[in-house]
Amino acid sequence: MSSTGGGGSGGSTKGGRGKPKSSKSVSRSHKAGLQFPVGRIARFLKAGKYAERVGAGAPVYLAAVLEYLAAEVLELAGNAARDNKKNRIVPRHIQLAVRNDEELSKLLGAVTIANGGVLPNIHQNLLPKKVGKGKGDIGSASQEF
Repeated sequence: MSSTGGGGSGGSTKGGRGKPKSSKSVSRSHKAGLQFPVGRIARFLKAGKYAERVGAGAPVYLAAVLEYLAAEVLELAGNAARDNKKNRIVPRHIQLAVRNDEELSKLLGAVTIANGGVLPNIHQNLLPKKVGKGKGDIGSASQEF
């Protein structure tokens, strides 16, 4: 009697079911191709009692979303740091990055960033009046509206 199946019960045969013996464990973050810790997020979801049960995909999805948001903020803050001729991101750069981006500003609207400061803004009425010739004033007044 010959077996026609490919599986077999070999220890580390390629294509066999189950874990080969003495294999190094691979994290769920590595399997998902993420930097954020899937296992830790799963633990927090379970311990937080947000629901009775937590599916296997939920912490992976949440880790991916959090990683994307972190990468977005870091990229914009890095650009703000470079604009200010600095190599290091400080809270001021994060504040400038978040407040200048429409969607991030909406997401973090009620968030205060310590040592972030405010966006540079001077109200139009406080700026000095432009002094020009008669013709120039008429032309500029019509362009303001």
